[in-house]
Amino acid sequence: MDYTLHRAGSTTHLKIVLVSLVAATVVVAVGINARTSSTDTAATAVGSAVVKAGQPPAFAGNEGATVR
Repeated sequence: MDYTLHRAGSTTHLKIVLVSLVAATVVVAVGINARTSSTDTAATAVGSAVVKAGQPPAFAGNEGATVR
């Protein structure tokens, strides 16, 4: 049995391509099905609390020199 890819036969290369295509298809299918619909996010937003931003921070100054 030969374990190097350079000397592998054409059937080995075909197997590698097919396995990679199947794996890519599975990744894309999982990614598409993992999305949430707009009705799911709207249903959870109704019961959630509103969070407001606080006051911006106040800085006294920057006495140090800026090194760039």
